[in-house]
Amino acid sequence: MNHLAAFGATRSDIKPRHALLTPESHEWITQPDWPGAELAWLISPDLGAQLAMGIVRCAEAYEAQPPAKGIARFLFCLEGHARLTDGTVLSPEDFCFQPPGLGGGLHFTAGAKAVVFEWRFLPRGPLPNPVHGSLKKIAGRPLRGDDRLVVQKMLPEDSSFDFEFNIMNFQPGASLAYVETHFMEHGLLMLDGGGVYRLDRDWYPVTAGDAIWMGPHVPQWFGALGRSPARYLICKNYNRSPLSPR
Repeated sequence: MNHLAAFGATRSDIKPRHALLTPESHEWITQPDWPGAELAWLISPDLGAQLAMGIVRCAEAYEAQPPAKGIARFLFCLEGHARLTDGTVLSPEDFCFQPPGLGGGLHFTAGAKAVVFEWRFLPRGPLPNPVHGSLKKIAGRPLRGDDRLVVQKMLPEDSSFDFEFNIMNFQPGASLAYVETHFMEHGLLMLDGGGVYRLDRDWYPVTAGDAIWMGPHVPQWFGALGRSPARYLICKNYNRSPLSPR
């Protein structure tokens, strides 16, 4: 038992419009669609979110079922390997996007760990094709001309996609240029390093393994602290009007 749990404490903080979800409070469960795996669902519609985000891990190899009807899935491999139905193998820092009804299930090797996002897809014309790739092959782009803050976009910039998944890379001392407010929501997982995240009127120290949900219009800002770079994976609903039906 960690020292926080030993005293009934946690850094997790759940507010009406945002949440910080830290590893010492994760509840690991089993589910029929993920036989042989343990899942910690961190973000769900019960929070008020339009997406679900969870960590999946397994001691033995297992098969995950395809997403439910109308549901899209994005997976980012953290440890071990996963194999797609077409035979493609995902290694750490590889990813895949499965549109509703396309892409099939996933086979995971023993010891695999991944972060998975699922949401009810909002189509705009024909569905996009499944996508898979490797983060190491994606060139970074300075965000708003700041070479200390580099973004790697994992999905094509195509309006058929209704979500965006990016890796944000911060050099020590780098920060977002301003406090953002917008109608899109975010799911986020800290991958490396740490810093301070402002969510609404709250300021949170964050480190690798922490997850965040940011609801629509929540003021948000991040600054990287320490001597090493900070990275996080972040998603947001995108390419759709705020009046688009859900």
